[in-house]
Amino acid sequence: MTVPGPVAWRAAPRALALSALLLTLAPPLWAQLISIKTVPIVQGDQFDIYPSQHQGMGGASIALADTLLDPFRNPARGARLTVPRFFGSPTFYGVSNGTGGGRTLPVAAFAQRGAWYGCLSLAVQEVDGSQSPAPPLTPPGVFTGVALVPNPPSTAPPPQSHGNAYAFALLGTTLAGPRLSLAASVSWARLNAVDGVDLLYPGSQGIDQFGHAVDVRLGLLKNWPGDRSLDAVLLYNRFGMSQDVTYSELFWDPGTQRALQRARVDSEIDRTDAWGLHVQYERPLGTSGWRIGWIATGNLMSHPKIPNYEIMSIPRDPGHSDALQLGVGVARTNGPATFGLDAVYEPIWSLTYAAAPVPTETALGDTIPVGGKTIENRFRFSNALFRMGVARELPIGGRPRAAAWQLGVAVHAIHYWLRQEDHVQDASRASENWWVEWTPTWGLTLRFPELELRYSGRVTTGTGRPQAQTGAFVLNDPAALRAGGVIVAPNGPLTLEGVNVVTHQFSLSLPLR
Repeated sequence: MTVPGPVAWRAAPRALALSALLLTLAPPLWAQLISIKTVPIVQGDQFDIYPSQHQGMGGASIALADTLLDPFRNPARGARLTVPRFFGSPTFYGVSNGTGGGRTLPVAAFAQRGAWYGCLSLAVQEVDGSQSPAPPLTPPGVFTGVALVPNPPSTAPPPQSHGNAYAFALLGTTLAGPRLSLAASVSWARLNAVDGVDLLYPGSQGIDQFGHAVDVRLGLLKNWPGDRSLDAVLLYNRFGMSQDVTYSELFWDPGTQRALQRARVDSEIDRTDAWGLHVQYERPLGTSGWRIGWIATGNLMSHPKIPNYEIMSIPRDPGHSDALQLGVGVARTNGPATFGLDAVYEPIWSLTYAAAPVPTETALGDTIPVGGKTIENRFRFSNALFRMGVARELPIGGRPRAAAWQLGVAVHAIHYWLRQEDHVQDASRASENWWVEWTPTWGLTLRFPELELRYSGRVTTGTGRPQAQTGAFVLNDPAALRAGGVIVAPNGPLTLEGVNVVTHQFSLSLPLR
């Protein structure tokens, strides 16, 4: 399934798929964390903030060393930065149709002293409030005693922007000469906004987000003669967000015999704990400038709480996921030209379930106790990731490597099967979904004796913003309110409106000596 335009997810199996794993991880803050998505919802490039040498080449990285980005992936690779440097990489992204965007300013400094090396990075970020594409007008109708009429033009102020902060620290040392290095890193993020999450509550009047993300890594890098290397990363990542969602609801006031409005705040928790292990091996391939590399990455993820997103109708409870990445990459440097290609396969297995809040009778006459599983959702993913790019250095003013251009593309194909067991109705169902995300990339580099300037850009297609078919309420039967509150803007079938994400990054690398 692709998202070239509006796509409605109306079938029951798809609705349940959304309820189980819509945004299990939220986007990974760092590499070697495998994201899980069951619907092509865009979340911008909020977390891709660090500079990279090969971003314009589609992000090809398995057989290409990236001295700018590699220390943030594996702290032991910081040993390859032999000169103290200062980095800065202002990053800007925007979602088409004016439905979101953000700006980030990260700065970093790397230094060495003897066998020790370290890095410190700080970043501030502003994320704009998301906006749904305008939904079509809903024709008048009747819904439990309340007439549904087209939405009037909105007079609400535009969503506010929110600030996030990031910090990264690295410390490492070389052992037995330069051929072995060991390092550790800690990353921390204070998050007041995760792009796109506010759109998952289309009937709300506002949402306040707050949380933290922590990533701890231990890295090892071993080099052998003949330009061969092996690196390994052990990591722990914890992502936790709280979401206070405000709703406006109608209720019947017996004293005034009128329907009045009141605010209701629902608190949601989103948490994922992940352990990961990444191993990568590289070596030359022949003597003609070719290199080859292999990667193997494993993630074990626990989901203690998945939010009850309003666009779904059933609650979620804990689950767990097992994810792998197996990939191979080749690269060639031939004079001023560089070529890189990565091919990665992602098998993922995930289980989530809904638990009974009260004793629940089944269709067979049995009773599910409190906390027992009422619905089980078993996912099996077979994803593929393809990255390819080329670059060429250009001479300027007698300097042979004064400039360079890059072109590339990244393709992420997501394909999964869902098997659902309904223990209340004693029924099961199966569904299959897929889509493809395309990301063309480009870049330009200018090198001066004193500094290096880089620009990279990319545009991601194949994803969308959620859009709910909603309407405004006009009371025509007060008895409908006496039985309980009614949310003023009810959600209907979820529609994904196709959008693009365009990201621009400008980076400065300045040697400190």
